[in-house]
Amino acid sequence: MAKPPSDLIAAIATAPGRGGIGVVRLSGPDLFSLAGLLSGREPQARLAQFARFKDADGGLIDEGLLLWFPAPHSFTGEDVIELQGHGGPVVMQMLLARCLELGARLAEPGEFTRRAFLNGKLDLAQAESVADLIEASTTAAARSAVRSLTGSFSREVHGLCERLIDLRMLVEATLDFPDEDVDFLIEARAFERIAVIAAELRAILDRARQGSLLRNGLHVVLVGQPNVGKSSLLNRLAGEERAIVTDIAGTTRDALRETIQLEGIPLHITDTAGLRETADEVEKLGIARTWQEIERADVVVRLVDVRNGGTCEADAAIDTRLPVGVERITVFNKVDLVDLAPARKEGPEGIRLYLSAKAGQGIELLRAELLRIAGWHRHGEDVILARERHLIALREALERVEAALEARHALELMAEELRLGQEAINDITGEFTPDDLLGVIFSRFCIGK
Repeated sequence: MAKPPSDLIAAIATAPGRGGIGVVRLSGPDLFSLAGLLSGREPQARLAQFARFKDADGGLIDEGLLLWFPAPHSFTGEDVIELQGHGGPVVMQMLLARCLELGARLAEPGEFTRRAFLNGKLDLAQAESVADLIEASTTAAARSAVRSLTGSFSREVHGLCERLIDLRMLVEATLDFPDEDVDFLIEARAFERIAVIAAELRAILDRARQGSLLRNGLHVVLVGQPNVGKSSLLNRLAGEERAIVTDIAGTTRDALRETIQLEGIPLHITDTAGLRETADEVEKLGIARTWQEIERADVVVRLVDVRNGGTCEADAAIDTRLPVGVERITVFNKVDLVDLAPARKEGPEGIRLYLSAKAGQGIELLRAELLRIAGWHRHGEDVILARERHLIALREALERVEAALEARHALELMAEELRLGQEAINDITGEFTPDDLLGVIFSRFCIGK
């Protein structure tokens, strides 16, 4: 793994815009003297000190607090200074410019956290959880990110890795001493231990899939002819009047997006223009965008008016154009107008729900169906806020461990599968992660982190 750079970096660490407080952060070697140049006083380690920040001519830029964290007891493992001043964009830029004059360079996105990783202050899973915590869109996602940041996920990964190393030692010792046979592994319960690791990997992968849902959510698109109740359903799911609802066909001209939480999962719901033949140029543009949204959907909620049963030519034309392979729920809306009870039916045509968006009848059926499609089930507080690369690594590790178990009568092959399984797990925490992958990961962080 590459050594961390030893130059001095600086960046504004608070969000763009105006605020009561703004923070400029610096990290690098030997910042004691630089703190004195900025504030005109000697800093004291890990103590917030009132300071007047000066420019090169001794003029006052701002006044606020200075904090100095000497290496290695800092976030990055290097000397770190934080200048906390008034949170105006101009004064923050002036403070940052002064730091650059004194020899710092502007930090790249994620560079502070990357240095923390390279200096051993965080492993890669913990470093990624910093960005996940900042970007969390639900309470459940934020809690999961905090658990990963404090090392919960990493400890599980390291525990599995250590046990795989022990098993590799047993198998390779048997190979190195041919007088020993498979009975040695049986006495050490090696095969049972491999099976236990495989079961634990399946459980972790299941929790990681749930965490991936917490991160990314589900893209749900409401589709149907005009006046079938798409906007009413969006309002009902959102719990407030987000879309205009009228009896005039074509009221919705453009895609309207709303994000709601369902068991902590972000559902990105898009209400679209009604699909029909029209001469209205504006409505045509809205319909074109509807089909674009459908192509990107994870789930299509196909609304029809229960009074026509979804059997008219216009509905058939819509169904024919819907993409194959996208999850679909057919909702027969307005059951309150025909005195039908809410219901869920499953048949050759797929899932059919009978409800009333306007009256709020049967909405729980739709919520439950969306959770089912998402593969959600309750895990309590142990969901792992996983990224796609974590899922890939866990799947790879599970496949290798299962292959090792199947190769119990070919010990050379078993040893190789266990080695590859260990390497896949190590990818999660970054112990053997190539530099180019690190560049991709940290480039997605915000500047100042």
